[in-house]
Amino acid sequence: MPSKKDKPKIKWLKEPEEHDYPAALSYLLLTYDEEVSGKIIKQLQQAVITSFKAKDIFRASSLSLLGISNIHVKRDKDKIKNGVPLSPLLLVRNASLAKVIVADGYHRLCAVYSFDEDALIPCKIV
Repeated sequence: MPSKKDKPKIKWLKEPEEHDYPAALSYLLLTYDEEVSGKIIKQLQQAVITSFKAKDIFRASSLSLLGISNIHVKRDKDKIKNGVPLSPLLLVRNASLAKVIVADGYHRLCAVYSFDEDALIPCKIV
């Protein structure tokens, strides 16, 4: 991990980008049917922004950290280094599995974690 002074300031957009919702829907359709997925997307669109630490999102989701060899993670790391704001994550609580689904933003999460595991990441969560 880089030292505190070497860490770039991670910038965020105030709201997720519009194309994040169709991407989240595409992912959710792998787990939920169309009706449920559509309802979740509507809830996400109406949800307020909150924040969670990168390490806590990883723990709650049970996802693996993707490395720099992943082109999408590299692209997001380059955005961070260049001061380009990232889009907040879209998260879904799956109570039956006691896990959080990263419906959109997995690569951004990995990029941020590589700079600072304690970074607060803006999210919408339902």
